[in-house]
Amino acid sequence: MQVSPPPDATSSAIHVASVQTAPVMGEVAANVARSIELVEQAAAQGARLVVLPELANTGYVFASRQEAHALAETVPDGPSSQAWIALAQRLGIYLVAGIAERSGGRLYNAAVIAGPDGYLGTYRKLHLWGDENLFFEPGDLGLPVFHTEFGRLGVAICYDGWFPEVYRLLALRGADIVAVPTNWVPMPGQTPDGPAMAHALAAAGAHSNGLTLVCADRVGVERGQPFVGRSLIVGSQGWTVAGPASHDREEVLVAPVDLAASRRARQLNDFNHVLRDRRRDLYDELLGAAEAPRQR
Repeated sequence: MQVSPPPDATSSAIHVASVQTAPVMGEVAANVARSIELVEQAAAQGARLVVLPELANTGYVFASRQEAHALAETVPDGPSSQAWIALAQRLGIYLVAGIAERSGGRLYNAAVIAGPDGYLGTYRKLHLWGDENLFFEPGDLGLPVFHTEFGRLGVAICYDGWFPEVYRLLALRGADIVAVPTNWVPMPGQTPDGPAMAHALAAAGAHSNGLTLVCADRVGVERGQPFVGRSLIVGSQGWTVAGPASHDREEVLVAPVDLAASRRARQLNDFNHVLRDRRRDLYDELLGAAEAPRQR
């Protein structure tokens, strides 16, 4: 496993980390234990925000809804959530981890958000990809923004990033940084070491909204489905600041980001600001989206 050393940072920067893992389908306890080891490595390198992949505890390719239901857990009371919440508290970090969530009879492709003081909230994936539609309900918690000591945090999961509205709405709701747990699969024409469509979309979303994106993917082949890997961290100007990681190994990427400077840099020149230049006389301020429901 390769561990990326943190670059030099200014005193006003914090370090963020993308953790690329290789979960084994259905091995929940082992997957969580391995994720804890890698998060500890990220924290040892100074990371204050750490992001794990989509469905990091269960694996991705469910054989049936019954299997998905059996592996899913309640949030925040289930064992995976509790382990990650305790980890964030022990390390004094913020942690975003993809999880299969069970809520009554409904299943969600979700992320648990935890911090030094415990559970912060849940995000549920809005846009379902492929066979996810057989197992999960579309997210019903909107696009919440979580307040941390270093800035405002949004979350998007994998295919959510194919919709520019997601990053735009998070920026308009005050987000400075977006955690992106993901399980990217190859797109047509993509090669293991070549350009990834997901990278282009992340760069565009970051640049056009002045957002830092921390994208954490997985590696491996699961029930015949290969995953891209190639995790990366994108700065608010759209340039990669860490990664891409490999396509076949677990890795920890760490990079410094200055969220205050990123927010100021949305002013591109004397005339142009990426958010203020929107033509609100032609389209709705929030693109017709409802406010995110309040979480406990």
